[in-house]
Amino acid sequence: MSEVSVPSVGSLPSRLVRLYGGLALYGIGIGLQVESGLGNDPWDAFHQGLAVRTGLSIGTWIILVGALVMVLWIPLRQKPGIGTISNIVFLGLFADAAMYVLPTPSHWAVAWVYLLTAIVAVALATVLYIGAGMGPGPRDGVMTGLIRLGLSVRLSRFLIEITVVAVGWLLGGTVGIGTLLFAVAIGPITQLFARRFPLPS
Repeated sequence: MSEVSVPSVGSLPSRLVRLYGGLALYGIGIGLQVESGLGNDPWDAFHQGLAVRTGLSIGTWIILVGALVMVLWIPLRQKPGIGTISNIVFLGLFADAAMYVLPTPSHWAVAWVYLLTAIVAVALATVLYIGAGMGPGPRDGVMTGLIRLGLSVRLSRFLIEITVVAVGWLLGGTVGIGTLLFAVAIGPITQLFARRFPLPS
């Protein structure tokens, strides 16, 4: 997810709604981008590559990789929250459900609608998810752990994402214009949502 500062909200029920609403929307965004066929975001290129090689679903690999990545939290001294565990369990389920329901685009224009909608959906989902204030996702935790070790945000994110997208591409994941567009647009759009839809303190 894009690094953006969003205040967390007050009551537990509202925070849970934001958390699980954000995860559901994020899963829909993943499904849209994968089905567009124009290129996945770095992590989902990796998940798709693993799915291609093993026959397991992309959602299953989102869950498995999320759990495995948490092992890296031990030396980085990161602490999971309910949002972290929920990310591992539910994000893959929502993504698989979205890909099961969504028809594969039969025209390039529809594929682009899928891609652009995916980027906007993931940006809004990021604001909702972070705003819940219930713990980072497993992949985010690795980045923040590296930052604590002295690496910059940009370098930490670059090293992680260039690694997973390269491995994902080698495994057979879809990398293309959508991958580049996601990388360029996700941060500014997420920040725009954070400014336009501030969360109550």
